[in-house]
Amino acid sequence: MIHVLVVGSGVAGLSAALSAAESGAKVTIIERAPEGEHGGNTRYTEAYLRMKSVDEVADDMVDHLMENRGGYVDPAIEQEMVADVADWSSIARSQSVVDPEIATSLAENAGPTLRWMEKKGVAFDFLPTAFITTTTTRLLPVGGGLAIIKSMTQACKDAGVEFLFETTALDLECANGKVTGLVVRSRTGTHSMDAAAVILASGGFEGNPEMLTHYFGPRAVNLRPVARGGHYNKGEGIAMALRAGAAPNGDFGSYHAEPIDPRSGIAEPAVFTFPYGILVNKQGDRFTDEAPGTVDAHYEAVTRAIYRQRDGIAWFITDTKLDDVPNWQKGSRTDQPPITATSIGELAERLELPADRLRASMETFNEACGEGVFTPLELDGLATQGLWPPKSNWARAVDNPPYRAWPIISANVFTFGGLKVDRNGQVLNQDGDAMPGLYAAGETMGLYFRTYTGSTSVLRGATFGKLAGAHAANAIP
Repeated sequence: MIHVLVVGSGVAGLSAALSAAESGAKVTIIERAPEGEHGGNTRYTEAYLRMKSVDEVADDMVDHLMENRGGYVDPAIEQEMVADVADWSSIARSQSVVDPEIATSLAENAGPTLRWMEKKGVAFDFLPTAFITTTTTRLLPVGGGLAIIKSMTQACKDAGVEFLFETTALDLECANGKVTGLVVRSRTGTHSMDAAAVILASGGFEGNPEMLTHYFGPRAVNLRPVARGGHYNKGEGIAMALRAGAAPNGDFGSYHAEPIDPRSGIAEPAVFTFPYGILVNKQGDRFTDEAPGTVDAHYEAVTRAIYRQRDGIAWFITDTKLDDVPNWQKGSRTDQPPITATSIGELAERLELPADRLRASMETFNEACGEGVFTPLELDGLATQGLWPPKSNWARAVDNPPYRAWPIISANVFTFGGLKVDRNGQVLNQDGDAMPGLYAAGETMGLYFRTYTGSTSVLRGATFGKLAGAHAANAIP
């Protein structure tokens, strides 16, 4: 019987393990977290899924992936990818880019994967989200990512999957050009484990400050994982595969950014209400268009602008007019109250901002707000006039105290850089050839460039986890 080792127990790892077990393999999951805290980022996310039904991905998903497929890709290499994959050169196969094979595989297999998860006890529905304004459809698992972890963990146990908790994968073992196992460390020491295949589903490197600084630069000190699960993701899976000759894929200098309240210790304390006020930095200056479009499509770009400010922090300032936004509280996930003040001077003192600069910023903004109809739940084109940076929608004067303010930093939901895989989750080497016995799924599999295609990460993990598990179980030992 083929023995498959799966590293990680988030949605990607659990899907891979269950799929391999159902395909007849003996499966062991290697997980550094203790039982009950396992599941990585999946455990803490609401797990939005960019689907228009359980069976079909959203109409815009593939387009968004391909719009952000890489950097300035050589047009000649892109042209190669129009042909059958069997005719691609090694350069095309190993290119760090979202290639058509990957996008198509995700789109074709996402629906069947969710139907498979339904049979394991995961229910899906179109539930309310934290986004006040939206541009695409989103399906959610009932009970969020935690429900996925609980249902899929039990399904794995029922299928005979072995779990080794508080065990860390350190390195790959290889022989004759094939991956043959892992070196792991547990409380009893360091030892080797043989396997016919290894599936790396151990997340990105958002929990590793050294790797973050290496790839992102010194500003990385201002980042923190969006939830506790991200602290377990230290990048060993990616690093060990690169050492073994795997091709990299994804934007190693970037990550999925989400605006959070740094005062909060809860998972994902997002502040998505900032389009209804202004954002100022530590100098008391506005620095970005707070409302270029719907919040679901633009919060990442705005959050990146916050990350680029001094110390990676900004303040969202509004007034009593925020209450004109129906149910605005759903867009404020923090458990911390706003900082309030009855005057700009008092607000500056409480936020420790220069009062003269803050007053000038607010007065200049207020003077640039024109006439129009405020329509909070859809793009209203109510924009500033003659102001830079502009505010393109929902631009109303912030002049009706008491003022309310929330600090916002950029959370690192997950890193973009990872490993190049084919449509079955097989890791490819620098020549674009499959590395026998090695697979990757979830964050460990690189996919995103520049801007995250929202609500696709959990979908990617489940889909390629299932594909990798089935393929690994049927591989020749």
